[in-house]
Order: sequence, then structure tokens, then C-alpha cells
Amino acid sequence: MDGFNAAVDALSGAVFFRVPVLGAQIELIVLYLALPMLFFTVWLGFPNLTAVGRALRILRTQPHEGEAKGDVSQWGALSTALSGTIGLGNIAGVAVALTMGGPGAIFWMFIIGWFAMTVKMAEVTLGLKYRTFDGRGHVHGGPMYVLKAVGAARGWPRVGLALGGAYAFFALFGAIPMVQVNQSFAQVKVVTGFSNGWAYGTILAGAVALVTLGGAAWLGEVAKRLTPLKVAVYLIGVATVLILHASAIPTALAQIWHGAWEAQAATGGAVGAFVAGMRRDVFASEAGVGSAVMAHSLARVRHPVSEGLVALLEPLLGTMIVCALGGLALVVAGTWQSGLEGIAITSAAFAQVSPSFPWLLAVVVVLFAYSTLVAWGFYGLQAWGYLFGNGPRAQWAYKILYIVALPPAAAIDLGRVVGIVDSSFFLMAIPNVIALYLCAGELRRDVRAYLAQPEEDQGALPDPIGSKPS
Repeated sequence: MDGFNAAVDALSGAVFFRVPVLGAQIELIVLYLALPMLFFTVWLGFPNLTAVGRALRILRTQPHEGEAKGDVSQWGALSTALSGTIGLGNIAGVAVALTMGGPGAIFWMFIIGWFAMTVKMAEVTLGLKYRTFDGRGHVHGGPMYVLKAVGAARGWPRVGLALGGAYAFFALFGAIPMVQVNQSFAQVKVVTGFSNGWAYGTILAGAVALVTLGGAAWLGEVAKRLTPLKVAVYLIGVATVLILHASAIPTALAQIWHGAWEAQAATGGAVGAFVAGMRRDVFASEAGVGSAVMAHSLARVRHPVSEGLVALLEPLLGTMIVCALGGLALVVAGTWQSGLEGIAITSAAFAQVSPSFPWLLAVVVVLFAYSTLVAWGFYGLQAWGYLFGNGPRAQWAYKILYIVALPPAAAIDLGRVVGIVDSSFFLMAIPNVIALYLCAGELRRDVRAYLAQPEEDQGALPDPIGSKPS
């Protein structure tokens, strides 16, 4: 066991190795994910500024069933992706950013979320371009399929297979969100006194099984309904906190602005605020990790860039709106300075409204955890299918393993299991970002060609490599 623990510690230490940046320590993997945000925003002509309106219009005119290839609508695919990205990290992550970098971190989360929009667009466009269809017409997609196809197209089939296999392998472990089960149970335990972790985990796993065993179509339908609900409930709580402290909002906005630029020894100054905001934003948006590509690959589209533009909206909604408003609420409530940590900071802010409001937060946390578990179960299934095949037996084997793995997370000390899961999650970014850089030229050509078309004439590109049935 000591050898296993040492190996896990070494893995975590390597993945989250820190380097000094302007006097502050930051994980190298965070920088690795931040650089393509800047590069592709410029390279693709700032679509996060110019194409948001078109993305919204695409959702209004999305193809119906039978009008284009795919398993779910574009809104269903976006909702599924948001189910995975808008999770407990958007609640607890904002609180962590505040304690690490002060109010200025909220400003930087907002700004970096804007740059993350372009990376999300780029990786999803590639995912749609290189997705495959099996003999039954079902979609299979994700960065592993992109890497396989791009490697073959460039005469490096073995390299492409190796990178795609590495991504799928890391995704198998990264797609086990045990922390979601653990943290949601912790909040439920606080407000209800219910202390049977195995019972809670079993109930949650059963609810996940209802959707996971139902397939991608069920996933899209559940996500379309659950994602708006959970965000609405959380924002109602946040809005109530802001209304209660309305007179403090101008001061809080000033704190956020000045904290982003001014030296402040307690939080590391402007650099500390920037580092905290960048770290939490990368973790929350998952831009560059490639996970959401597997959800967007299900979409019925006539053109890959069409879904890429829809994916622009993910960081806009998840980080620039949900995280920014949540952060503002914590600043006006002042609970980020109370000595609490993580989700307890948010719970204390909600409690200022009413002693019953932590119950509302518990409902939100369970909804966020549930939708994340459902989405990531699908992501893991895509990785499993890439490695072991998409036959019925292989798919059922993974679904059962995934469901069985959830209950223990509520009852045990996760310890180094979290180290394995978190390390695997961010290792997914390494091959995915390589694919983005390899395809930078074709990405820009495809985006320019699509945006040059009149919106009423959204014809598809010629069949790209890997788009035919496999």
C-alpha cells in the first residue's frame, strides 16, 4: 500500500507541478491550457466577440430529426455539455478563487472565461468534423477520434493511435466524478442530519442508472430539462443574496476591479488574483480538456463549425455568468473572509437570507452533482468504446462498472483516489491540445468558410476524414 500511495503522490506531483510566474506559484498544466486560449482567440479572429449572436440564432434554426446526422438536437448536446461543466466547481470553485486571490480573482475568472470560449469552439468543431458513425447510425466522437484521424491523414497513423489511446485511457479515470458524490452528500448531511453515506450513494447511483442505461437520447432529454432548472434554482439563491445586500453591490464591484490590479499582501496582490482566477477558470470551464467534445459530437448538424459556435456559449453561461454572479454574491455577503472553505462559504452566504436557504443550496448541489454524474458517465462510455469496442456487451459492462463505483464515494475517505481521478482529468488535456495545434490551419479555413456563408445557406463542408461510418 505504501508503494501505491507513493506512486499516486508522484503522479499528482508531476501533473500539478508548479512553476513561478511573476512571483506566484501556478500549476504548469494550467499554463498549458491557458496558452491556447490566447492563441486561438487571435488565430480564429475573435469569434468570442463577433459570433455570439450567430451562435444564438443557430439554436433557433437547428436541424430537426432526419434533416441532418446525429443523435440529439444542438440544444440537447449543449445542455448535456453544460451538465458536465456547470457543476460543484462553479459553486465551490468561486469560493476557492476568492480565498486564494481575493475579490480580484472574480474579475480574472470573467476575462479568462471569455478567452476559453474560443478553445471550446475549436475543439468542438474538430470533434464534429472527425466524428464517426457505426453501422446502426449512432455517433461516436471525441478527441481520441480526432487524434486517430489527424494522425492517419498526416502519415502518422501509429502516433495518432497512441495519442488517441492515451486520451481515452486518461478519460476512463478522469470520468469518475467521485468528488461530486462526496461533496453533495456532505452538504445534504449538514442541512438534514442524514449520515448514511452508503444509502445516499446508492440512491444517487440508482437515479444515474435510470438515464445511463437509457442511452444517449435519454441523456439529451434529461439534460435539456435539468440543466436550465439547476442553473435557475442556483441563480435565484444568488439573486436573493444580491437583493439583500443591494447597497453593498457598488462597493463589491469596486473591490473586484481594484483587487484585480492593486497589490494586496494577504492574497498575493494582482498577480495572485490573476493566478487564482486563471486556475479556477480552467478547472471550471474544462476548455482544452476536450471532455465536452464527446457530448457535442452527438448533435444533429449540417456543418461542424455550426456546433463549434454553439459551444462558444458554454464558458459564457458557465463561467462569465454563473461564476461571476456567484462570486459577486459572496463578496457582498462577506463570507469569503469568515475563515470557512469551499462550499461552506456559499452556504454561509445563503444562510444570511434565511436559515432555510442552505436547504436550497443542498437541492442545487444535488442537482449539479447528479447532472455531472450523468454527463460524465456518457463521456467515460465513449472512451471505453474507443478502447474496447461499442458492442452491446462492452457498453453494458462499462455502465455497470460506472454505477457500482458511485456509492462508495459518499461513504469513504477519498484520499488518493481523488489524486488519481484529478490527475487523469488534466492529463486528458495534453493530447487534446496537441490536436488543436496540429489542426490550427484547417480550423481557421473551416471557420472562415462557414462564417462567409449567408446564415440562410448553412450547407455542409465536403465529407471530412473520419465522418463516414466506421
